[in-house]
Amino acid sequence: MTIKRMDNVGIVVESLDAVIPFFIALGLRLEGRANIDGEWAGRVTGLGTQRVEIAMLITPDGHSRLELSQFFAPAVVADHREAPVNALGYLRVMFTVIDLDDTLVRLREHGAQLVGDVVQYQNSYRLCYIRGPEGLLIGLAEELM
Repeated sequence: MTIKRMDNVGIVVESLDAVIPFFIALGLRLEGRANIDGEWAGRVTGLGTQRVEIAMLITPDGHSRLELSQFFAPAVVADHREAPVNALGYLRVMFTVIDLDDTLVRLREHGAQLVGDVVQYQNSYRLCYIRGPEGLLIGLAEELM
């Protein structure tokens, strides 16, 4: 085996301040924010000199992280936020929640909109997709067992 663990999923956003409260309302905890800049960072990403602020959020179980990035330089070159669920590439993050209905009520207060319907898959899950702030696609699943 070569993989030890998955550290985080990264999402580029226009405004950390607009998106962080949504993920906190979902149940993630803000671990911290940091400015990342300079030549060393650009060597990792292939972007050259860059200036970005990141926010790291962690799930309640402490096993998964979400890294939000707001780029100041270079400018953002593509926008996939309104892509349909069958678009190529990374598309969404799925979270398992305790109470799907309660979660939807809380997230609607932060601008979340249901994409389709809440559906039940066999006797295993209730599932839905929502669009969060900045059009981010988020999957929510409630285990029924």
